[in-house]
Amino acid sequence: MQTILKSSRLLLLVLSLPAFSQTQRQNADSVLNEATLPNVIAYAMNHQPAIQQSVIDQQTTETTIQTKLADWYPQLNFNYNLLHNFLLQANKVPTQLTPDGSGIVRFGATNTSLAQFALTQNIFNRDVFLASKTATQVRVQAAQNTSARKISLAVSVTKAFYDVLATQQQIKVGQGDVIRLQQSLKTARDQYTGGLVDKIDYKRATITLSNTQSTLKGNQELLKYKSEYLKSLIGYPINNALNIRYDTLQMENEILLDTTQAADYHNRVDYRLLSTQMKLQEANLKYNQWSFLPTVALNAAYNFYYLNNANSLSEIYKANYPFSSGALTVSLPIFQGGKRVANIRQQRWMIKRLDWDLINLKNTVNVQYTQALAAYKANLIAYQTLKQNMDLAKEVYDVVQLQYKTGVKSYLEVITAETDLRTARINYYNAMYTLLASKVDVQYALGQINY
Repeated sequence: MQTILKSSRLLLLVLSLPAFSQTQRQNADSVLNEATLPNVIAYAMNHQPAIQQSVIDQQTTETTIQTKLADWYPQLNFNYNLLHNFLLQANKVPTQLTPDGSGIVRFGATNTSLAQFALTQNIFNRDVFLASKTATQVRVQAAQNTSARKISLAVSVTKAFYDVLATQQQIKVGQGDVIRLQQSLKTARDQYTGGLVDKIDYKRATITLSNTQSTLKGNQELLKYKSEYLKSLIGYPINNALNIRYDTLQMENEILLDTTQAADYHNRVDYRLLSTQMKLQEANLKYNQWSFLPTVALNAAYNFYYLNNANSLSEIYKANYPFSSGALTVSLPIFQGGKRVANIRQQRWMIKRLDWDLINLKNTVNVQYTQALAAYKANLIAYQTLKQNMDLAKEVYDVVQLQYKTGVKSYLEVITAETDLRTARINYYNAMYTLLASKVDVQYALGQINY
């Protein structure tokens, strides 16, 4: 009995190994070990629901194209029926042709059965012709829609990533400030206890420490929201931690941008989408112009025809009287109340509307680039200034702190220097991440972000 139980457990373990391995692979794929910006963007492309829906839309478009193009192939159908007449239809004939002189005769067969193979081949059909002419452009449009969504997602993820980093840096600055202020508070308390100073310095240190701790707590709570927003943006599991990794030095090296570039709307995915839409609209115009042409098709049929007047249906298939046919069908609408002419005019107006969309895109791209470039230049100046201010504030704080310990400066001056240093450091990091975000806006306006 024990041998059987051991064998059963071993079998269950072996059977569960593939499922366990698959679960492990899924869990490994659902988290990021190194959440750098490139890895976070790549993760978003594979897990963001809107992007995956767009990929599914591409596949749906492909199957739709295949269903439309299938009408070019010969269409083979099979039809079958079985008919039993309980009472045959009567007809009037000359009286001398009937034995009873009534002139009434019934005609037809009591039992009939028809099995038909029908073949249809489209020669010209404007619906099928439009599908064949626009299949490539429809595929391109679906791919461009996916690309546009990926570009927009990459920009949003990058900005959210920098926003999280800015808050993390504020927290780090705040934590460092708390440590220094706690030391300053201890120094002020010791001097007060030793009778070297009055209690004003001690109380000022307490107030400054409390304010800094409050700001630190607020930033920590704000970081939770910003992290969750970034996770939702990239489709990251809610219950898993997203530990962002970054290299500040590398970011500083990536700040600079060539500001002499000229905006070219041809590089934008918006322009590519409009161009594809224009080609499809021109195809729609031709489609409506083809409405004056006939629809042409070849038709052929082969029929197995069975009939008898026996009372039993089982005898119907003893005799076959086959027949076949072939036909050329031409259908030409003559007059439709001016509908076709109106449709053609409508499509031409749509083309003119797209022309205006293109003009509007040119103006929009120029404005976006001008605005993004102006913001980048302004942020670059602010970043360079604030970086110098941070270095100066650090130098001033070190000197004032040393002078305070030697009794040359008052504690009020230490608090002022500490506040200036904290503000300068926070402003510097905020300026750096704001500058990086504005650089992304410039690259987007130039059409340099592509997926």
